Amino acid sequence: VGLGGLPVAFTTTASNTGAYEASSARLIYRVDGGNGLPSNAVSLQYRLSGEKWKSVPLTMDGTEFSGELPETFALAAGRSRTVQLRLGLPVGTPHNGDSNGGTDHLKLTTLISYGASGAANDTDEDSVKVGGLGTELSGVPTTAVAGGPGVTFRATVSNPTASAYENVTGVLFTNRHTTVQVLRSGTWTTLEPRTSDAEPDVYGFDVFGKDASMAAHSTTAVKVRVTYRKDAPSGKTTVSPCAFVNEGSTPFRGTTFCDASASLTVKATAPGTAGPSASATHSTSATPSGTAVAPTATATSSGTTTQLAETGSGGTSATAVAAAALLAAGTGALGFTALRRRRTRS
Repeated sequence: VGLGGLPVAFTTTASNTGAYEASSARLIYRVDGGNGLPSNAVSLQYRLSGEKWKSVPLTMDGTEFSGELPETFALAAGRSRTVQLRLGLPVGTPHNGDSNGGTDHLKLTTLISYGASGAANDTDEDSVKVGGLGTELSGVPTTAVAGGPGVTFRATVSNPTASAYENVTGVLFTNRHTTVQVLRSGTWTTLEPRTSDAEPDVYGFDVFGKDASMAAHSTTAVKVRVTYRKDAPSGKTTVSPCAFVNEGSTPFRGTTFCDASASLTVKATAPGTAGPSASATHSTSATPSGTAVAPTATATSSGTTTQLAETGSGGTSATAVAAAALLAAGTGALGFTALRRRRTRS
């Protein structure tokens, strides 16, 4: 399943191997994700008949979520019944994703009880791998010229998991001395920067648009052009990719996936050098590309299963994941707060 993604379907088959009918078979579930999951992390749904999915109420005790199907069912001697279920790790709600915690696997325990006491007659254990979105920049040049032409490269968001995703916002982080454009339908479109109160000198650009959807095992990519203005300080700087799931009203806060940034050196404009072309088409917002191409990432994508920024209850901006390297020469320390990344194994 995908962390922050939609649930994935599976089945439980209950068999009565005894000589007598079980009039009220009960299915009980326990899900353990270790110490890294918040209380809103896990969802479990079922359907015994019909098309409507119903929720299995879950309670959290320590690291374990537990609950049982609200409905029982009769099971004659020697007969079996298959129940449809869906397991997910929403880690929050739509437009209110939780940035705290993560895991790389779940331990799913299924128990069946044929008696009113609830004692388990049989137990089954499964290990469920947890993945996540991956972000990547490719073709980033090593140098750029302040006041010169923009540098172009490709930004990619991949979903190697079995979960579909909704409300995905792919962001490129730069500094406040940049203009960012994306190529859409053959036209360069200028994006509006977004900032957080915690890191006002860090600019985030929604290069994939906001609240896009991604199918399971899919990848989407966009061509990006970054232009450094004449006032950009000379020296090393970075561009950094992140993907946010269920980002809410607070910028850059949601279930967060950030991968490696790319470094480049900004050089001063040479005397008499012309500035960048002004032929780009401007737009005040970016729309999702909405196109998923053939997958290029595997289920063992580089660490994306657990690369979660922790914002905490104070709502500190998740831009610090990307901002730590955005210190161009001459700008000084911008006071970025280092955020932990959890990697918890049970």
